[in-house]
Amino acid sequence: MSMVCLELLCGISIISQEGGSPDQESVGSGTKRSSVSSGSKSRNHKEFLYRLVDCETFTANLEDWFQSLYEKSAQMKPVFDVPFELIDLQKFDYALEGVSFQQLIRMPNAVYASTSDSAEATAYLAVEDFLHATVKGLWEAFWSQDEPMPFSVACLYKENLKFYQAENAIASGRLGSLCASGVLLKNPRHPHGKWDNLLELALLRPGIQSLVGESEQQPSLHVLGEALFYALRMLISRRLSRQNLPLSSNSAFVLLVDSQYGGVVKVEGDVNKMDFDVNNVYKCAAEWIQRHARIAVSPVDRIWNKLGNANWGDIGALQVTFATFYCIMQFAGLPKHSIEDLAADHGCRLQTRRLERQLGDTRVNGSGLFRFQQHGVSPEIVEVQDESVKLESESLKQEVGSVLWLEDSNWERGYHINQIRSNGELPYYIASPVEDPGKSLFLYVGSHPSQLEPAWEDMNLWYLVQRQTKVLTIMKQKGLSGKYLPQLSASGRIIHPGQCRRPSSGGNCDHPWCGTPILVTSPVGETVADMVSEGHFGVDEAIRCCHDCLSALSTASSEGIRHGDIRPENVICVRSGESRPYFVLIGWGHAILEDRDRPAMNLHFSSTFALQEGKLCSASDAESLVYMLYFACGGAFPDLDSVEGELQWRETSWSRRLIQQKLGDVSTVLKAFADYVDSLCGTPYPMDYDIWLRRFKRSIREEDHGKEIDASV
Repeated sequence: MSMVCLELLCGISIISQEGGSPDQESVGSGTKRSSVSSGSKSRNHKEFLYRLVDCETFTANLEDWFQSLYEKSAQMKPVFDVPFELIDLQKFDYALEGVSFQQLIRMPNAVYASTSDSAEATAYLAVEDFLHATVKGLWEAFWSQDEPMPFSVACLYKENLKFYQAENAIASGRLGSLCASGVLLKNPRHPHGKWDNLLELALLRPGIQSLVGESEQQPSLHVLGEALFYALRMLISRRLSRQNLPLSSNSAFVLLVDSQYGGVVKVEGDVNKMDFDVNNVYKCAAEWIQRHARIAVSPVDRIWNKLGNANWGDIGALQVTFATFYCIMQFAGLPKHSIEDLAADHGCRLQTRRLERQLGDTRVNGSGLFRFQQHGVSPEIVEVQDESVKLESESLKQEVGSVLWLEDSNWERGYHINQIRSNGELPYYIASPVEDPGKSLFLYVGSHPSQLEPAWEDMNLWYLVQRQTKVLTIMKQKGLSGKYLPQLSASGRIIHPGQCRRPSSGGNCDHPWCGTPILVTSPVGETVADMVSEGHFGVDEAIRCCHDCLSALSTASSEGIRHGDIRPENVICVRSGESRPYFVLIGWGHAILEDRDRPAMNLHFSSTFALQEGKLCSASDAESLVYMLYFACGGAFPDLDSVEGELQWRETSWSRRLIQQKLGDVSTVLKAFADYVDSLCGTPYPMDYDIWLRRFKRSIREEDHGKEIDASV
């Protein structure tokens, strides 16, 4: 690496030891309760941070290490990994399509070609405004539009390592003493900022653009060492802070920018592993970087155009914005709206744009090629295309070995059909993603929208696919997940072979598959109905099945969601990847989300209240679970064809304790559970899931059930 590059990237001298203390307040007056056991240890760590002020000495201790890394990097590969994968940046880009960013202070072009102090001052103001616009846009899009933004932006003064507004520092003649700009959590008690409130830091340095286009090129040790120095100070300050961050504080981001280009440096590691020797500060700090830190450096790319405006949608600004997003999460917790939620709107915006431009749908056809439909083509051409794709006689039923393509909000995904199953009424499939053949998923194909007549089969398909997609999406948005609940893997519309001729006014083309909804879930397992028919459902399975289903019902009921369709076809036993099998409650298409929803009607397994009133009471799902276990354990149902006959049989069976006795032959805890459910049926009293989860947990026969079962899920 040439000396010219080193000198350009070195830029401004960072810190001199003559500038006073580095803000002793920034590390807090107390200690972190979880990691510091004595006042002397805390004072030792504070003294360590107090003495860690000379960036050049710190960097000098890393020279040999950096040189060895550079020499070992084989075949011109980058020395460090990148902090973000391209696919994550692409998804983040989709999420930001509807987000407004506006930088008002323009970045002066080629600021360092001029000796004007005003140009350099404007550059610091522009960086501050860029950071402010980034944080404000992210906060309002992902966290809250109503709550005020809890962050501020300030510049770092190198003489005492305190923070000042750039305008104030420039007005007081301290422009030459500014060394960085940072995003901080607002703290009225500390107007000059606290280091443990620092989210991220941006170093404004010349020469960053010299790295553009050099994929193997990394920042020089002077620039990288400076970034590592400030990142380490951030991590140590958070380690000493009294505040409890919502998420892990073991990573810090430093941005490297000049008047046009920028990149990201991420440092991650546990500073508790550092040897806080106050007599050998820089050696200890350098050893921690070498032994315990994971360093990632992004490629350098353009952020500002020649007019000084930020290119928000380009890769340079995008990776800087993504780093800021992670920094906000560390201090504010998980966002109310996830990246996936906002990215899902991309498909709607894309469809709207196609309609605006009078374009047909752009899809992957059977040959894997992309085609456009233009509505002004001649009739002859239309006739030829119609011959090639007209499949009026084709059925929506898939064959084993075929590949079905799905269009979701962001991607096109292919699934290889491996098996055909049935839930007793409708077919569904076990499929594997084309890109991951070893993974198995459930795949459900719904009815074509134009075929949703009031027929029983079509309505059942609607509940199986469209309604279940809605329920699983709501459960995901509410954070309801667990081992015993199905997970939404993908949903969207089928991509049919050939060219799609969807009209510009919306709707679907005349292909029999066009617009057909698809749902993909995990995990995959054997239904209780199949286990019973094959004689694989025994005592252990009955107890575990009851526990696992209760756990799923408990999780869903915490958000007021009830299943409404518990039967042997809607409970699966999962064996892959587990030391012991477990059960998952599937088939949530009839779930009750609000009072107007109605449960499924099944003579054998619907609750008594559901058969009588068409609604669920608090114990209805548990009652259905009892009937399912009664059947699975060998209990016989009479051959009835009316609700009245079924209700009469139930009244007789419960009064004579026939159901309790049958379950008692299997397990005393199952018998006790049936008695408990019987006492609650038709009453407004809520189910006490916790007590029964604990009782079933104790009854599960395995050596280490404490690790296998988590009643809180």
